[in-house]
Amino acid sequence: MHIIAGLGNPGTRYHMTRHNVGFETIDFLAAQYRLTNFRSRHKALISEGMIQGKKVMLVKPQTYMNNSGESLAEILSYYRADPGKLIVIYDDIDLDPGKLRIRQKGGPGTHNGMRSIVSLLKTEDFPRVRIGIGKPAPQMDLSNFVLSKFTDEERRLVNEAIEKAVLAVATMVCASVEVAMGKYNG
Repeated sequence: MHIIAGLGNPGTRYHMTRHNVGFETIDFLAAQYRLTNFRSRHKALISEGMIQGKKVMLVKPQTYMNNSGESLAEILSYYRADPGKLIVIYDDIDLDPGKLRIRQKGGPGTHNGMRSIVSLLKTEDFPRVRIGIGKPAPQMDLSNFVLSKFTDEERRLVNEAIEKAVLAVATMVCASVEVAMGKYNG
């Protein structure tokens, strides 16, 4: 079973903000594959089902971004899942809005949600899909920026990236991370 986690912050206050593109991607993935029956378990909203014949669990941690690892560590422990079967989808300020970057593994960078996950799982060896949200203006506080909404043009680009991310995740689940990287990185 693949565990596909999108990072974000719970609550309407954070809906459609830059930091919540992981949640948006999970919602789009759930709609595409009719996996919209989410329930609350393991400090997360979880939906289970199939993507092209492969068993998956969609996860939206409800611990707030900076503690995302609490939920994912609990899920991986409970299901005795290999971290290599975890796919994490999250926002990245180091990529232009709408750019997609898939990696087999790697460090958390400056992303606090990823820092929490790496710290609690005690490994960096799990695939991830990063969606570019752009950088803040020099005078803007980073936390204010990631909690802000996109401009109309950025929203268009990010929506396209979310659609590609859903295709990439399906490719990761049904083929491999390497195939997805070759097809969707750019």
